[in-house]
Formats: sequence, C-alpha cells, structure tokens
Amino acid sequence: MANPTLQGQEIRQLAYYQVRPEGLDKSLAAIRKFVDYVRANERRTLRYEVWQEKKDSTRFVHIFVFQDAEADRTHSESKAVEEFSGVLYPQCLAPVEFVDYKLVASNASTRQ
Repeated sequence: MANPTLQGQEIRQLAYYQVRPEGLDKSLAAIRKFVDYVRANERRTLRYEVWQEKKDSTRFVHIFVFQDAEADRTHSESKAVEEFSGVLYPQCLAPVEFVDYKLVASNASTRQ
C-alpha cells in the first residue's frame, strides 16, 4: 500500500478520450513526445502512463499521480501541456474527461 504520509497529498487522476481515426498517428506521436517531456522534466509527477484500448485503438486513458497539488499545478500550467493539448484536442471526438480518484488499496511497493 502507498505510504500513508504521501497518500493524503498525492493527486490521482485519469483522463479519457477518443481520437478521430485519421488523427491517430498524429496523436500517438504527440503522446510519446509529451510523456518523454514529463519523464525528463517533472520529477514530482510520480506516474504518467498512457494506455491505448486494444479493441479500439482510437480510445485512450492517461493515468497520472502527482506528488502533491503543487506538482499538479506545475504540470497543468507547463508549456508542454499547452503544446500537447494543441495537437491532441483537435483530434478528439469529444472533450477529454478528467476524473480525480483517491487510493483505496494497492499492491504497489511503498515509496520511501
């Protein structure tokens, strides 16, 4: 289970969306570029994964965990998010749906 001292501060969120089939390659390139940026520049973004649905390759979910509200704000206000959104959003069939979650249980190892 997650470290209780961090668990109360962490921001956990999912983002769901579907892109137009003709925009799939452009979206995938933007996703990979954006996640590379997050990996290299956002050490307080503890998890950022993008999953593509097997049955319908135009559907995606982003899974992210920020260390705290400040890490979430830093991420959300970054130039990289603006650039990524500028490429991705025009390809989407509907607005991206963001959903906040709280951790109930996990088999993940405890962070130190």
